[in-house]
Amino acid sequence: MNEKKYPLATTTWDEREFDSMQEVILSGCFTMGDRVKQAELRFADIVGSRYSVMVNSGSSANLLMVASLFFLSDKPLCRGDVVIVPAVSWSTTYAPLQQLGLKVRFVDIDPKTMNIDLVQLESAVCENTRLIFSVNLLGNPVNYLALNEIASRHSVLVLEDNCESLGARLDGQWAGTFGIAGSFSSFFSHHISTMEGGFVVTDNEELYHVMLSVREHGWTRCLPEQNQVSGAKSWDWFEESFRFVLPGFNLRPLELSGALAIEQIKKIPNLIQGRRDNGRRFQEIAMGFKSLSIQEETGESSWFGFALVCRDVEVLPRSRLRKTLDRLGFEYRPIVAGNFTRNPVIKWFDLADHEVGTFPNADDIHDHGLFIGNHHYSVNETLDALSRVEELAID
Repeated sequence: MNEKKYPLATTTWDEREFDSMQEVILSGCFTMGDRVKQAELRFADIVGSRYSVMVNSGSSANLLMVASLFFLSDKPLCRGDVVIVPAVSWSTTYAPLQQLGLKVRFVDIDPKTMNIDLVQLESAVCENTRLIFSVNLLGNPVNYLALNEIASRHSVLVLEDNCESLGARLDGQWAGTFGIAGSFSSFFSHHISTMEGGFVVTDNEELYHVMLSVREHGWTRCLPEQNQVSGAKSWDWFEESFRFVLPGFNLRPLELSGALAIEQIKKIPNLIQGRRDNGRRFQEIAMGFKSLSIQEETGESSWFGFALVCRDVEVLPRSRLRKTLDRLGFEYRPIVAGNFTRNPVIKWFDLADHEVGTFPNADDIHDHGLFIGNHHYSVNETLDALSRVEELAID
């Protein structure tokens, strides 16, 4: 594939990241250790949560959150329970639900924000609904002031898939901190990069202790001396070495990831500000579009990317928009996975309804939408080119 003039993602690293990796290499300590712990403390601090757990990917962060809810003392989640999700997200929002024996109920998106439609969400809550797994799409937070009211009325827990939206805020609060837990990704193309990696944040101490154990095989070795999973640990380290109390995974990150995260976390304010500055100019340019619409911002988006949807497909179909973007040198992708229920994998899911419903708004961005990249530095040249896309495509 030829290198694009306007790529989807670029590096946020400089010599500090390379120096941090070299320090790990020289230390000879590569498995999860002090650098990961330091990264967790710093990430929790900047996000505004009591606890964070680092894992080997944002996908693992989602798996860890959902799995750990099964093991809390009040049993908030059990096999067969119903989980409500938006019809548009990435596969790893949904996969843990199927893998852990939960029933999935899809809800359409709001065509303006591209996040879950809150009116349809409330009507989707049923007697067996135990969880709303909301997704902050492309940097744009859900309106959690409204969503959490719905969840509270129905005594339903909220998890946030915030993998695309580090740094987004609503009413001064960071996205990813409105539910009982929230996930973040530090994959290369995301706001910060440890190449592969992710975090879960929570204010719930019991959930934090459960996640520490589930992340590492389900053993007690990783837990504090006094904890809410095994109680008081033995004074004898030998007894606690291979003591398993939960069905766990191995989702641990490497020390290299922890070292990279420490440097990347320092940069978060500037990285997000750069993306927001670009987002404001993108919004200004979009005001001149006649046949294209963009994502409506909720609160303060951290602008993972810039979504474009062909609204007048007779005048400007997506195929013509793509050809114009190709000619100008833009790299682009579908808007996340579009309407996920149109993927063949859906046949493996245990649905709360007898069949998959219709989701016209999700279908619209599936059939007529795409997104281009945003970055932490000024992209004025990119936006200048984008400002001419509609005119060039229609001509």
